[in-house]
Amino acid sequence: MRHGGYPRPHPCLFIMTVSIVVHNSPLPQIEKALHSLLRSEAVRRIYILDNGSVPPEQSVISNKKIIYRSIPNDGFGAGHNIAMREVIRENPDGFHLVMNADVSWEGDALTPLLDYMKRHPDVGLLQPRMVYADGTLQYACRMLPTPADLFAKRFLPPFLRKRRMHRYLLAGHDHRKPLNVPYMQGSFMLIRNRALLECGLFDERFFMYPEDIDLTRRIHEKWQTLFLPEVEICHLHNAESRRSPELFGIHLVNMIRYFNKWGWFYDRRRKEINKRVARSIVPPPPGQQESGRG
Repeated sequence: MRHGGYPRPHPCLFIMTVSIVVHNSPLPQIEKALHSLLRSEAVRRIYILDNGSVPPEQSVISNKKIIYRSIPNDGFGAGHNIAMREVIRENPDGFHLVMNADVSWEGDALTPLLDYMKRHPDVGLLQPRMVYADGTLQYACRMLPTPADLFAKRFLPPFLRKRRMHRYLLAGHDHRKPLNVPYMQGSFMLIRNRALLECGLFDERFFMYPEDIDLTRRIHEKWQTLFLPEVEICHLHNAESRRSPELFGIHLVNMIRYFNKWGWFYDRRRKEINKRVARSIVPPPPGQQESGRG
């Protein structure tokens, strides 16, 4: 991974907490995620918020930094909010990482991210470069979606959706360059607690899926929400709603709620934000376009 060869930044003096919401997640995934987190001295507390039915083995959660809680299954955002309410009350000047159990990395990926946020007080939300297990770039940072974008992504054949997806997924941007983006995938969101205090937590009306779009968008209105490629992590990203009719139904219902909140075909701010992002895109040098997938 890229960060492994970088010079170690000066130690970050700010406190960092982490929350992971799990639902019958494979134990090897949880262990790998925890091992990645515990490599960093900056991590002070890790919440495992379990809304599944089978708790992990005690050996997995025995570290004194780990707080395990069994919680009602009220949704992804509601689970993370349990931890975030506590940490922003205790330490409003700290940082909180929202993370999936299927994310991992080598070395210490967190200290350079925290160091960057310490040096850039206008950044409220940060996401590193994400890759799949095979090293392929993952388009985890995107424009704000329109109903047409999501319909095309889900239902149209590749040759019909290619141009629209290329724009929506920011595939034309040189992913070796930072970019201020309005939508970050919720698998890894490093958030300044002050931004949460100002903009609010996850909207618990969304059970799953659009809560990350909604939160990024709200923070983006007042802070930089930055893609930072200098650090790289691995996200397995199973995209289960594409294979499960039940999860697809949950996805559909919650996207309807999202567009009911922000606007379907008329959303003036979405149009303005996406135009600004399009103007900020830095194309890669000729012959150096990197392949990826969303």
